[in-house]
Amino acid sequence: MKYKLSHPDRIIGGEINLPASKSIANRLLIIRALCKDSFTINNLAPSDDTQVLNSVLNSLGKEETIDVGAAGTTMRFLTAFLTLQEGQRFTLTGSERMKKRPIGVLVEALRELGASISYMEEEGYPPLKIDGRFLDGGSLTINAGISSQYISALLLIAPVLKNGLKLTLEGEMVSRPYIEMTLSLMEAFGIDVEWKDNIIQINAQEYQEQEFTVEADWSAFGYFCTIASLAKQNKLVLNGLFKDSVQGDSVFPEYGSLLGLRFHFMKPYFHLIKGFEKVDQIEIDFTTFPDQAQTLIVWCAALGVSGNFKGLQTLKIKETDRLLALQNELSKLGVEFKEGKQGVWHLKGKIKQDQAVEISTYKDHRMAMAFAPLALVLPSLIIDDPMVVTKSYPMFWEDLKSLGFKIEDLN
Repeated sequence: MKYKLSHPDRIIGGEINLPASKSIANRLLIIRALCKDSFTINNLAPSDDTQVLNSVLNSLGKEETIDVGAAGTTMRFLTAFLTLQEGQRFTLTGSERMKKRPIGVLVEALRELGASISYMEEEGYPPLKIDGRFLDGGSLTINAGISSQYISALLLIAPVLKNGLKLTLEGEMVSRPYIEMTLSLMEAFGIDVEWKDNIIQINAQEYQEQEFTVEADWSAFGYFCTIASLAKQNKLVLNGLFKDSVQGDSVFPEYGSLLGLRFHFMKPYFHLIKGFEKVDQIEIDFTTFPDQAQTLIVWCAALGVSGNFKGLQTLKIKETDRLLALQNELSKLGVEFKEGKQGVWHLKGKIKQDQAVEISTYKDHRMAMAFAPLALVLPSLIIDDPMVVTKSYPMFWEDLKSLGFKIEDLN
């Protein structure tokens, strides 16, 4: 499937109800499954990842083979959760890309806690064979420079381990806000947490049920910032965000303001205002909010803002190698994106606005949504495999249509 995108007048106006955060929703689903009493989760994210996790947790005991598809967070969280299901055996698998995404660090950590997990194909990668059993817990050291999802998976199960968990984080930490999000949500459900220096201590205790409403996704916020910025005229309001958010992506306005936007918050609405002076060059460390990298880098390229970017190492093991994907697709638009010394990536050039372009998405939802706003400045933009957006934002294309975008299904 391919979509051809255009916008007849580049005048944007309307309100968008942003989708719920799948990062928050997925953590809440695990917490609910570990809680003795169930509770209501309002505004559960409609994303594929969240729906897959919810479905699996609702059908435990009925299926020995669990296929999570491309849902990375679901794979990591379930790996930890399923080890606790005494007397049950599971095969945990996923898409072909998932089978190439490493999980060895988490598996080894869980084995140290007494889990029974074996690899069914390649060592260090899914699919996994998991025999559920009672775990004592204890002390553990883990590399903090790997995916924060491994650390969150361990933290979420920590309270139900017999001896709790003393987790020592070793090395430079990536995606710290996601760990902080996990702990903040655990505390909201009655868990006492102690984090001092590089050690997180969680004693054995019980989650306390309560009704919870999921806030909107700050990752989705960025796509509409690009749209507001590239529009000829803009009157755009975004609904559902919390200004004081547990999401690391909520730092986005800091960088958006450098690119000529201003943000006016009137709970629960964000008004995006364009027309302010932008910088010519920008430096961003994405260590704490890597999910916004594609959005900001493409936005910079559209404006001709050169950039130096670091903290991108985790992008290589996402739905695709996002750095290579960005490099390939930006080169089609006449923009150079290449790696320099010490892991710093450099962006140079401005998107050529006189050509029709087809963007490959590499089965990555963020590739589709980061590049889609370019339909405002290109004569024609084709997005290949556009329905990858269902992973996090199923209504994305409908929301673009509500803002005047013309979307033609080329099939």
